[in-house]
Amino acid sequence: MAIEAALIKPVVDVLLALFQQGSDLKLKHNAQASVREAIRELLQANPDENRAAARIAIARAAGILSEDVVLAEDMLQKHLATKARTRGKSTTGRRRKRSEPAEGPPAPAPDASTTH
Repeated sequence: MAIEAALIKPVVDVLLALFQQGSDLKLKHNAQASVREAIRELLQANPDENRAAARIAIARAAGILSEDVVLAEDMLQKHLATKARTRGKSTTGRRRKRSEPAEGPPAPAPDASTTH
């Protein structure tokens, strides 16, 4: 009975290690997918910065330190800097002209029946 108990523990330890490796691989795969999604989000016209930052944080927590994570962080920082620099500007960069209020009564509209 002691021999059987001595053989069971190493087998259980090996099985637990295999399950842990599978879990780690799945975690890293999901983290890499989240980095790809963050980059894809940042390439959109109006990206959601919070979603991209959360996906980058997921990859960091999983221990992924690839160049994709660095690229995504750099893209996020550049987007936030550009957003702060252009906040409040119109799309053309021109100032809007103020419309002066007209003095006196408004001019009557031309009659549609007289113009043919």
